[in-house]
Amino acid sequence: MRVIGVTGGIGSGKTTVTRLLKELGAVVIDADKIGHELLKPGGQAYQAVAGAFGRQVLEPDGLINRQKLAEIVFNSPPDLAYLNRIMHPLIGDEVRSRMEQYQGQGVEVVVIEAPLLIEARWTALVDELWVTVAPEDVVLKRLEQGMGLSHEEAEARIRAQLSQEEKVKHATAVIDTDCSLGELKGRVEGQWRQRQFDSRQK
Repeated sequence: MRVIGVTGGIGSGKTTVTRLLKELGAVVIDADKIGHELLKPGGQAYQAVAGAFGRQVLEPDGLINRQKLAEIVFNSPPDLAYLNRIMHPLIGDEVRSRMEQYQGQGVEVVVIEAPLLIEARWTALVDELWVTVAPEDVVLKRLEQGMGLSHEEAEARIRAQLSQEEKVKHATAVIDTDCSLGELKGRVEGQWRQRQFDSRQK
């Protein structure tokens, strides 16, 4: 089983690249979605996060308001580090469990989409690492228009992550997403074909 990690900064196009890889036949493990499940009442991270951040992140029905939680941690490096210490081991365990399941099912290519794949030290889980990149002005526009963040909120989220330059140092492939969807599809398919070709030569 071949495992491709897809990572990159917020707004860099990870999800679109992952979707295109899924269309090519890969099975996707989405680390963010796993994190969302863990934060639901009864999830493994719920009590720890609710206990640490308290009523300020809780809805009247007890659900964790992820938007409020994000507002707090992206403006407080210590809080972000604490949240990551809770979440990363739990998400990592679930990612490994799903990888074992897919291996047993004979899946050929698995994609792990994780914005903090490098920071969480999950690089050992993947055979290659694709890093999505885009100019900062493009990323800011995506965050402001696509997510409804203010300019200040968007900048805070960018600054809270490992820089694009640092991520690229770990990359097997760098995917520039500052292009049309058709062009991006061609770039992803080109990388995919190259790896299919490589596998046939082994």
